Amino acid sequence: MRELNPIDAQFIDAEDQDKHASFAIASIAIFEGPAPSHDEFLSAMRTRLPRVPLSRKKLRTVPLRLGPPVWVDDPNFDLRYHVRQVALPPPGDDGQLSAVMARVMSQRLDRDYPLWEYWVIRGLSGGRWALISKVHHSMVDGVSGTDLYRVIFDGSPDPDVVQSDAAVEPAEPEPSALTLTLRAAIGLARLPLRQAAVVRDLISRPSEAASQLAMTARAIAAIAPAILPATGSSLCGPIGTQRRYVWARASLADIKTIKNSLGGTVNDVVLAAISGGYRALLLSRGEEPGPHMLPSLVPVSLRAAGEEGIYENRISILMADLPVHLADPVERLTAVRTELAALKASNEAAAGEALVALGRLTPYPFASLSVKLAYRLPQREIVTVTTNVPGPAQPLYAMGRRLLEIIPYVPIATTLRTGVSIFSYCGNLAFGITGDYATTPDIELLARGIEASVAELLAAAKPEPEAEPEPKPDEEPEPEAAPEPKAEAQPKAAPKAEAEPEPNAQPKRQPRRQPQVKAVPRRMPRPKAPPQPKPQATAQAKAQPKPEPRPKPQPAQQPQAAEPQAVPQPVAQPQPVAQHLPEVGPEPKRLVATPQPMPVAPPRPKPELEAPPQPKARPLPKAAAKPKPQGRPQRNAQQKERPHARPRIKPQTRPQTKPHAKTSARTKKN
Repeated sequence: MRELNPIDAQFIDAEDQDKHASFAIASIAIFEGPAPSHDEFLSAMRTRLPRVPLSRKKLRTVPLRLGPPVWVDDPNFDLRYHVRQVALPPPGDDGQLSAVMARVMSQRLDRDYPLWEYWVIRGLSGGRWALISKVHHSMVDGVSGTDLYRVIFDGSPDPDVVQSDAAVEPAEPEPSALTLTLRAAIGLARLPLRQAAVVRDLISRPSEAASQLAMTARAIAAIAPAILPATGSSLCGPIGTQRRYVWARASLADIKTIKNSLGGTVNDVVLAAISGGYRALLLSRGEEPGPHMLPSLVPVSLRAAGEEGIYENRISILMADLPVHLADPVERLTAVRTELAALKASNEAAAGEALVALGRLTPYPFASLSVKLAYRLPQREIVTVTTNVPGPAQPLYAMGRRLLEIIPYVPIATTLRTGVSIFSYCGNLAFGITGDYATTPDIELLARGIEASVAELLAAAKPEPEAEPEPKPDEEPEPEAAPEPKAEAQPKAAPKAEAEPEPNAQPKRQPRRQPQVKAVPRRMPRPKAPPQPKPQATAQAKAQPKPEPRPKPQPAQQPQAAEPQAVPQPVAQPQPVAQHLPEVGPEPKRLVATPQPMPVAPPRPKPELEAPPQPKARPLPKAAAKPKPQGRPQRNAQQKERPHARPRIKPQTRPQTKPHAKTSARTKKN
């Protein structure tokens, strides 16, 4: 027979006061197939139960609440009552498994039996099977509950050889109510002696007592702001007895990558991701997240190294204000780091530890009454609970089947409509999310929001890998630049069309033809006599069309060549020669004919090589008519070529007849 410590007893008192709460913690262990038979599982459990002493003990309350409840042996212990099995219909997905988990955890454990249950779930997809472990919180906390996995399961595929039922000690007789009452009364009588011993110990060490008292005072002062009510939201309010349950997944390696890149601890990153999930949930409900809207209860283990196998609660609490009002994930992580660092610096956990120590020196009737009174008062200081428990890093096995995943469960009570529990196993991280059935129908959004928040933090923690794919698209345009030489072939054909503007911009496209144009005026000044250029122009014009009528762009060059000739005025004299132009062709052709008799200049043969492609663009013989307007003074010759000019002469004859008619009329009047 063993008494519950003050913290364990508080869970019993709270459950007695809150009829809608069930203070049982649990987890889902998913294994590889095939699922064992019921008898195979029972035989494996019988050999391992002696490792857990409380597995055969039940809880007895003391009459009149004179003392804390005690653990006593169950003389009628039946393993088949505690091990149950359920088969899922196809397809056996996560949704069906979560529904079974929610229904199992909605029911309280019967205190007439040992406070634990195992549920074997068959029919999961992929041939898998699961095991739901349900244990009352007064029996174990998160750390000692994790140690149960190492006790019940094996560290290798080969099952360990353990003791059999023969090694199990026989159960002690159950104590009577009178025995429990007398034992509690004796404990109350001895309590002043224990209190005096503590006071005597403090007096013997005044400096240490003063420092411990100052540290406790600072911790209480730091936790005082948490007493203020939280900002109202749909996350806080009355709850029922039924539960909803979902979970989210993450990689522990990703969490450590975020921690190493952005700073903080694994717990900081986890709380920042949970803050992002709650923010997404509030926004989906049409609520604007604000400061001090999500104060969370964060349990902290007070166990020393090597105390994991002690099956009782050794925890303290922290009050962390999760920053759901911050939209940026990195800012949320920074805020969480600052918040937890301040709590650790103030040693807020010492306040909880002091309260635990004080509870050991407080008479149980008074402590039990205080807990019940606290649960009767309206509670708006805490909105949720988040607990992070590190699990085994090595794979575990059950009857030769590998344990694939462990998903935790955290209970909720009073006005806490949601709770999140985090558990790590073999490089994976699972977020078990508990919700009230009536008020959290959208709890799935919280799970997906946590996963999205982890992805955002991971993206912010890896800016360099994201920049690596950027040069790859930069390399792709390089082959796109390779086909540019194909486009270079197009400009080769472009000069054909650009041959027209080239006369206006001779230095760009046809620098080689400029000497040809200059060669003409060089010859022109030689026959300085005005009568000489006339026969030369006619002779040259007659000779030019026959050998090479090619250059089409040169009609525009002719006015450029004529501009330097306007000074000696020989250019105006050859204008009458334009009468012969329709028969001979465009005068610019003489520019091509002139370089032929001048092979003296070495660069001149080059334009002759480029000149042959120009005839291809010679669909413009009509353009030769452009120089004709220059000879407008000679209208008689133009009228022969352009019959449309004749109507202009007719109106000139008509007014000549009209005056004759008028004069004849006047003569008649006279």
